[in-house]
Amino acid sequence: MNDQSNAPSPMTARQMEVSRKISKIVELTDISKDCGPLADIPLEQQIPLPPPFDKIEEEPAHTPLTDAAKEKYECDLDMTIAVNMPKPGSPEEEERLVNSFISGMKKLFDEENNWTFLQPLIISAEHCAKCQTCSDACHIYEESGGHDLYRPSFRSEIFRRIYHKYVKGESTWVHGDIDLNWNAVARMIELSYRCNLCRRCAQTCPIGVDNALLAREIRKVASQEMGITVKELHEAGSWLQQKVGSSTGMNDLVVKDNLEFIDEDTTERTGVPVVTPWDVEGADILLIHNAGEIMAWPENPGAFALLMNAAGLSWTLSSDLAAYDGINYGVWYDDVQFARTAMMHMEAARKLGVKKIILGECGHAHKALTVIADRVLGGEMNIPRESCMAMLLDIVRSGKIKFDKSRNDFPVTLHDPCNMVRLMGIVAPQREIIQAVVPENRFREMAPHGVENYCCGGGSGFAIMSGHNFAEWRHRFSGRRKFRQILESFQDEPMDNEHPKYVCAPCSNCKGQIRDIIQYYDAWNKAGIGYGGLVELMVNAMEGVEPNYIDWEWH
Repeated sequence: MNDQSNAPSPMTARQMEVSRKISKIVELTDISKDCGPLADIPLEQQIPLPPPFDKIEEEPAHTPLTDAAKEKYECDLDMTIAVNMPKPGSPEEEERLVNSFISGMKKLFDEENNWTFLQPLIISAEHCAKCQTCSDACHIYEESGGHDLYRPSFRSEIFRRIYHKYVKGESTWVHGDIDLNWNAVARMIELSYRCNLCRRCAQTCPIGVDNALLAREIRKVASQEMGITVKELHEAGSWLQQKVGSSTGMNDLVVKDNLEFIDEDTTERTGVPVVTPWDVEGADILLIHNAGEIMAWPENPGAFALLMNAAGLSWTLSSDLAAYDGINYGVWYDDVQFARTAMMHMEAARKLGVKKIILGECGHAHKALTVIADRVLGGEMNIPRESCMAMLLDIVRSGKIKFDKSRNDFPVTLHDPCNMVRLMGIVAPQREIIQAVVPENRFREMAPHGVENYCCGGGSGFAIMSGHNFAEWRHRFSGRRKFRQILESFQDEPMDNEHPKYVCAPCSNCKGQIRDIIQYYDAWNKAGIGYGGLVELMVNAMEGVEPNYIDWEWH
């Protein structure tokens, strides 16, 4: 008899489809099991991108974790590491960490310890319609091919079971059971960093459940109660900013030297003398940039200075500690770090006696110093804060600067930063500005856009997190939907770099993510896709300055 007669028959297309669906099923109780990774999604299970990136087999291969990383760090969520949690050395250490997590969970629901977020947290912990509307709204879940692990409700429902069982001591028959061991705690902490905190799911929820808040509060328990943080956000982020002045490592002398160079370069490129004012007491405006702009995109602070000077505004930067860097990474993971940085920003403004703070093109800085800071600031520290979008629109409407739309004669699409647009409702100003500086037939709205926009994929710190293989994970999952939107916006254009296309992203964090995903897919060389901020687009159209402020191939 032929030995091959006992070999299994090849699976039919229907059987393969069923197999794929089964591989995406993860039970809530699996979070506690010692069963290896709960997900490891092959590229073949993801939805192909639009042309010219529609061939899955040509996409970059996903780099597996090294054996050394798997031996040292917890990675049994999805074979990707964001948090760098060392594996406990003993059962006693595991028990201590689990008890710390439970202690932190209890503090979340204590008014004295969490008065700033207690009310919305209780609402989201007590209620869920289980309709999965949140899953349909989540770009990570959708781009994973619909894997259960990445449903916003997966993490949130486990959070609720922990809350009801370990915080309130209620019946598991009513609320569902969960075994809170170290496997569960480690996976939940790592899983809290598989959410961009974009709150698109909260916007679509029929009863207002905020899954992003629950994810963020898990991060807070890890940081404030357990001492577990993401290095890029804490040691190289909040801590460095508070100690040195900026997460970039620039002190006040270095940042002034860099701005002096930017002024000189902007003057040379535009033909207009540019000088950035520092520490001007009594100025109307304290402008706070994300310092990442100064290091990575110097044309952005250069454009701000040119526009504000040309409009005759009274403004200044501050060289006080942390005040020349608008980042506040604590807003993503730690209330204490958030409050420390926010107070440093406000103290600099109070010291100078400015009338208001204007936040530069940085989405999370908008959220931190307006919506969240409103919960903690009072008295003389409650200095008015505004988005740069309103100021830039006032400049356009004033007529003090003339623009020539024909200078921006190339396709432009607009990315809406989540914290600026969905959270704060700043939708119209940037569009009116674009109408003033871009030919009408050259602007393409993304679909969807405005408050329905998708996150860039770099939100909540992802854009600066690149340890192990996490950068590849964000390109494949959290950033893939935005790249898809960008490609769809330009589908009616020739896809080559002889026909450049501009992604306007008025947020430093978003620009970093869009830069990385363009590089990951080689999208400049293959499709001519470039990117930049809004002020660069404005200066590129200014009359009376040298043309071509936008340098297409610089990035």
